[in-house]
Amino acid sequence: MIVVTGAAGFIGSNVIAELNDAGKDDVVACDVLGHNAKWRNLCKRLVRDIVPPSQIFDWLSRRQDVSAVIHLGANTSTIVQDGDDVMETNFRFSLRILDWCTQRRTPLVYASSAATYGNGEAGFDDDWSLSALRKLRPLNLYGWSKHLFDLEVANRVEHRELLPPACVGLKFFNVYGPNEYHKGAMMSVLAKSFELARKGETIRLFKSYRDGIADGAQKRDFVYVRDAVDVILWFVTRARDVGIFNVGSGEARSFADLIQAMFDSMGMEKRIAFIDMPDELRPQYQYFTQADLRRLRALGYTKAPTKLEDGVADLIQRYLATEDRFR
Repeated sequence: MIVVTGAAGFIGSNVIAELNDAGKDDVVACDVLGHNAKWRNLCKRLVRDIVPPSQIFDWLSRRQDVSAVIHLGANTSTIVQDGDDVMETNFRFSLRILDWCTQRRTPLVYASSAATYGNGEAGFDDDWSLSALRKLRPLNLYGWSKHLFDLEVANRVEHRELLPPACVGLKFFNVYGPNEYHKGAMMSVLAKSFELARKGETIRLFKSYRDGIADGAQKRDFVYVRDAVDVILWFVTRARDVGIFNVGSGEARSFADLIQAMFDSMGMEKRIAFIDMPDELRPQYQYFTQADLRRLRALGYTKAPTKLEDGVADLIQRYLATEDRFR
């Protein structure tokens, strides 16, 4: 039995889709379905139970057959201001998951984030030693909550405290793909832009406020969700690693590249306008992210990432442009 937290969310629902497609239906979904139609992300899927986070530890206490926990549940908003709620949801809940997996000797794969790197001036080397992690300065509350949990894992390793037999954190970069429609303002630029482009509207990207970087030339490491899921399940299958690793394509591409790929896939002429960035966003805006994948490769993960243009085309042609856009 595999437990997936955040199971009805973007990456979580794609994990369950991949497990089902591989013939594995012994899966339990842990999530709050709420009122934003997030349930649709799971409507094609077979799961043995759907357990809200408030009940998951009671549920776990009655089980002896959990083979792994994939912990993806979190408040992922980068503009959220309620620090107490974020700490409870992203940090303290994760500590309870970590402790349960340690006590039950159950492998754990959990979601960290590239937001832990802050403005990226120190680079994107996923050195997860405690001394290296303590140098990072996340720019937002979400990134800090993820960073705190990474620090706790590294601290336990340094002090030779017990951990699960496998304990892997994954620093996801800019993941895009199907099943993020419930995220509203936090959807990827691509998902939001597609509907606007289909209506014939102009796509608006932020102006640049940094010398030497043109409007639209701000770069991100865009990674297709299928690639992210493949790394997650690779670690679950191995069930023996301890560490924190980057998950990305390893290649930074501009937002202009992303939107160009979208228009190309739609067979439309590009229409882009550049708008002012909100004042409150400017101090925490990242102009460049790129996953350093050397440590992941050194473990033996060799699968090549999906090229941006290929991932965008697959997302649009198989999901966004169809009547049923859910995976």
